[in-house]
Amino acid sequence: MNDLVQSVKLSLLHSGYEKLDNNWNYKNVISPFVRLFLITHGEAYANFRNQTFVLKSGFMYLIPSFVYNDYACDDYHEQYYVGFFEEIQQGMSIFNLKHFLYEVEAKPYDYTLFKRLMKIHPDKKVKDTSPKAHINSKLLKFGNLDSISLNYDVETQGILAILLSRFIKNTDVFDEGKSLKGDLNKVLVYIAKHLQEPLTIKFLAHYCNLSPDHFTRNFHSKFGITPNKYVQVKRIERAQFLLLTTKDSLEKIAFDVGMSNMSYFSRKFKEIVGASPAAFRKSQFNS
Repeated sequence: MNDLVQSVKLSLLHSGYEKLDNNWNYKNVISPFVRLFLITHGEAYANFRNQTFVLKSGFMYLIPSFVYNDYACDDYHEQYYVGFFEEIQQGMSIFNLKHFLYEVEAKPYDYTLFKRLMKIHPDKKVKDTSPKAHINSKLLKFGNLDSISLNYDVETQGILAILLSRFIKNTDVFDEGKSLKGDLNKVLVYIAKHLQEPLTIKFLAHYCNLSPDHFTRNFHSKFGITPNKYVQVKRIERAQFLLLTTKDSLEKIAFDVGMSNMSYFSRKFKEIVGASPAAFRKSQFNS
């Protein structure tokens, strides 16, 4: 598991500092990237993961990718902010492997790190404070650090890693202590890389050198979800990413995530996300 975590790739999208008033008020925001805030003055609110967080001065807040959330500011607050993509393997997220905190007290060096990001990337400040305005084809280019020098690229990765590390708990989502046959972590990587292809229980079991029944039992025991359901969720998450970051047709996106039957794709998308693919895309681009 730690081998996967150590391979995490972080790609900066935006960073800056904002002074915000009661116009900072948005509902049902979702993005394919991670967001971090460090509040320096005033107070605001955020709702996500069935929790309400009071965004207090002197604290940092983490909002994972693909999490619906609401923002509100009754009066005034100021914040450093950063948004970035994170990926372990293609289609895999560190949030699938580790438990996270969402609120931590800021340390003096956290302020320094946010300021350093702004100095390295003066052009990464968002021009519209609406969260939905951050989601556009020019901004969302995974791994794009433009033409900055290698030393700044490495430094940026290091700063993002330090900031993200402040929220990681020392516990795994999956129980590594269970004695199970078959390399099930390996199969997660395979699934992420081959979402477009048929992923049958029989094939995945063979990939792990297990019988289909044994594979299914072990997978559910370790991850708390059946293999078929896991594949569905990963395909729909990838579809959300493509809906928000490309102008591809629904048909192409369905094909690209291995669900070329549009009726089935739409039904499963709505079952997992709560809205149709078209409605999901429209709601995120219309404030």
